Amino acid sequence: MVLPEMLGFQPYETFQLLIETGGVDRTNTLLIAACDAYARRGKPTHPEMEQFEALAGRLFPTAGPQARAKGAAILGRAELLSPALERLVVDNIGEDLIPFLEAATALSDQTMLDIIARYDVPACATLAGRADLSNVVLAKLFQMNSRKVYRALAGNEHIAPRGAYLSALARSAQMDHLVAEALGRRDDFDAALLAPAFFDLSDAHRVKVIHAFANRTTPVAPIARTIEQLSVATAELTKALMKLFSENRRPEVTRLLAQITGLDEVRCGQIAHDVTGASLFVILRAFGATAYDGLKVLIHATSHDSERSKALADYATLFGTVSSESMAYLMGAWRGEVNLLELAKPQYQPFTQPSRRTAAQLAPAHNPVVEQAIEAR
Repeated sequence: MVLPEMLGFQPYETFQLLIETGGVDRTNTLLIAACDAYARRGKPTHPEMEQFEALAGRLFPTAGPQARAKGAAILGRAELLSPALERLVVDNIGEDLIPFLEAATALSDQTMLDIIARYDVPACATLAGRADLSNVVLAKLFQMNSRKVYRALAGNEHIAPRGAYLSALARSAQMDHLVAEALGRRDDFDAALLAPAFFDLSDAHRVKVIHAFANRTTPVAPIARTIEQLSVATAELTKALMKLFSENRRPEVTRLLAQITGLDEVRCGQIAHDVTGASLFVILRAFGATAYDGLKVLIHATSHDSERSKALADYATLFGTVSSESMAYLMGAWRGEVNLLELAKPQYQPFTQPSRRTAAQLAPAHNPVVEQAIEAR
């Protein structure tokens, strides 16, 4: 059977007659041909779209399953679909739904809300990665109790992390390390809010969390009073840690850290065996260690030694820009004692925006503090 140049825009009665006088096979053929003709049409006029909607609405219910899926896949490639046509595609495309949702240049809110209402997690996760999400759709996605959806939301840089969205993402990061890692890769997310997930993060993102506390006032952490009582013995603490690390007595380091921080021994064991030094830096700075003393401990505790590792220069900078109070607050987050969302308040924003060049301002070999610490170790 040879169809006219644009099947969907011929008199509707013609196709009604073809449908009524043929069986399922003819309906299948008509459906696929009609969808192909519409997809090739480009951008149709409103009357043309209405005419095709009427035809498609008659053909899809009476065609066979394979023809419906094939027709929907073809129709999904059309330049412009009305909400009614989107619904036909979504309802009939079967296993090609995810590719359709990924490739569609536009989707109506109603179509997306219908998909969310079905609680189809893979489809909703695909929607969560789109750039054209309205606040109505976003609100529904954030209400879903799905890690897969939250991982997609966390990685979607078209979603500004503000207000309720910020709170939801920060809470999710505490429960899912993949959400935390996705947020750690973003420049528009306050990395300080990832403090509870610190030990689930990559090495680079742990340092990024610390950098987020630079030049920043924080609320007073409950542990601050304990640290204040011990800070008079900071020199003795750094000396003891340096000795234990130099003799590779990490189990004893673990017990010492548990005594002074109140963290459980499992967590303290992670700190004692953290060869990057990021978590140990937090402890050292919280207890008031200077760059000179702190770097001597880090050199013995980590793999950053005579190679003049760039990390040492980075830590030397952080000792100067990160306050003891802010690291005590970060420790408080590890202990579950603080509400990190307080950091979103204006009075707790960084004084200056962090510079990507900060860590590179002094090469390790030319940083005098690093040189002195290496010589004195």
